[in-house]
Amino acid sequence: MDHSEHVDSTELQEITPEAVPSLLKLVSTNRVAGFDSITEGETSVLSKPIDTSQANGHQRKLSISISMPSSPTAGTKSVFSVDDKAKSFNNEIPDSSVASGIATLGKKEPKGVKFLSQPMPKGSVFVEPPPHIKKLKDKRFDSFKTWSGKLERKLSHLRGRPRISESEEEEEESVRNSENNEAPPVDRYFDALQGPELETLRPSEEIVLPDDKTWPFLLRFPVSSFGICLGVSSQAIMWKALATASSTKFLHINLTINLILWWISVALVAIVSSIYLLKTILYFEAVRREYYHPIRVNFFFAPWIALLFLALGVPPSVASKLPVALWYVLMTPIFCLELKIYGQWMSGGQRRLSKVANPSNHLSIVGNFVGALLGPSMGLKEGPIFFFAVGLAHYTVLFVTLYQRLPTNETLPKELHPVFFLFVAAPSVASMAWANIQGSFDYGSRIAYFIALFLYFSLSDSDFSSNYRFSLAWWAYTFPMTGAAIATMRYSSAVTNVVTQTLSLALSIVATLTVTALLFSTILHAFVLRDLFPNDIAIAISDRKPKPHRKWFNLGNGSSDHSRDIEMFLKFANADSKDIEAALKIPNAEATSV
Repeated sequence: MDHSEHVDSTELQEITPEAVPSLLKLVSTNRVAGFDSITEGETSVLSKPIDTSQANGHQRKLSISISMPSSPTAGTKSVFSVDDKAKSFNNEIPDSSVASGIATLGKKEPKGVKFLSQPMPKGSVFVEPPPHIKKLKDKRFDSFKTWSGKLERKLSHLRGRPRISESEEEEEESVRNSENNEAPPVDRYFDALQGPELETLRPSEEIVLPDDKTWPFLLRFPVSSFGICLGVSSQAIMWKALATASSTKFLHINLTINLILWWISVALVAIVSSIYLLKTILYFEAVRREYYHPIRVNFFFAPWIALLFLALGVPPSVASKLPVALWYVLMTPIFCLELKIYGQWMSGGQRRLSKVANPSNHLSIVGNFVGALLGPSMGLKEGPIFFFAVGLAHYTVLFVTLYQRLPTNETLPKELHPVFFLFVAAPSVASMAWANIQGSFDYGSRIAYFIALFLYFSLSDSDFSSNYRFSLAWWAYTFPMTGAAIATMRYSSAVTNVVTQTLSLALSIVATLTVTALLFSTILHAFVLRDLFPNDIAIAISDRKPKPHRKWFNLGNGSSDHSRDIEMFLKFANADSKDIEAALKIPNAEATSV
């Protein structure tokens, strides 16, 4: 046996001349503190001390040697050699008197070892995510998320991400709760924002979301996007009227156009509603801030008005008669929103009509008249009259408030804006609604139609400012033009002559061109300029007002009266008091001394 092992060792030396470095090194026990220490009075098990001062190739007591390559590409062979003399043990402890040798495969000095493997990163083995993924995981948006990032943290824990400490989680949760307890009051929107739609931040204000990067798409998707649905679905109604009205039979319009536009409207309503529903699920705080916005809240009527438009413009080939229950389903959310908003108008609080009045408030009025327009075609009578009466009462108040331009109307722009075309929407739809309730285009319908026609020509003759940036809210201004064109067709059917027929055709062409122009502008800004959905600053205003910079005037004239007033104010001003005049009152004792 000894002879065969010696032969094998000799053959390996001839095949591989390069020496294999040893992975085992003899270390004396006294070099490691606390390792195999022996107290006084005890004898060592080893018979002789181990000599560690010899050079490479010396004889050691233990002859087991294991050599492994530094990497799979090193090309060396591992050798495991055991000397027979190493089999001698004393009480399961290697005897120090047993001699052994290390198996060597060459006489050359070992070359420098090249390690090809890389150290494993600490904590995680995942690759750095791309920038668009890191943007979605930015914790600065957690305050607007519905679950505040809890779901993302749970998923990251399942993937092996390091867990955040409980104290950090509690701290982050307390910060989010403090930020999301209350929505900003309406005064903050007026103080922090400016413009006819209150969507431009004032220079002295700050926002709670980062302004140095593009926000996630859902946060940039506003509720005013439903204006696209209003514009296209109203066109489907208009082309249906052009094909079926008696005064426009000479045009020979095919109902195929109405069918195509109606299906396009259905697709738009489905897409926009799905996106905004996803925003409501993932970023509910953003939706809540839009609801408290004095202008955006009116656009929450737009989805239901768009559905009413789809019901009015449904092609005969799709459905000849709609179920009555559909009318109640669509009018219920409109009724609930009206109870909230109209109640705020009358309450006299921060959201009273004299303060928040804006042409976009017409959207909350139009829903009543559209419901009154649809109801009689389904065989209903009392419900449409109810909503017509409610809409007429509040439209009269809104019309007078907007016409007066009270100093408290902080949202009214100084220059004309396309938003003013919403003045035309309510009387146009009201004229057709009353005609459906009465069964004919009588004097009541004609009075409302003539009011709408006058407002239409009055606004068309005015010069609109071109300083306003294009936005999705402009789409809501297209259906008033379309409504005026449809109302003109109804009037032309009652009073048929060349003038009314020409007017019907002209208003229809203007409405179609307007919708087409806005469609191309939307495509241009969405896919070419890529600025259709900028960061929605209106929902990211801070709850706290910026610190005012108080300045004292008339200090350079050296007047003793001014200096005494300032001194008395600083002496008696109460920091907890909000009434400055109360702070300026001097106590009687002090007043007599002065």
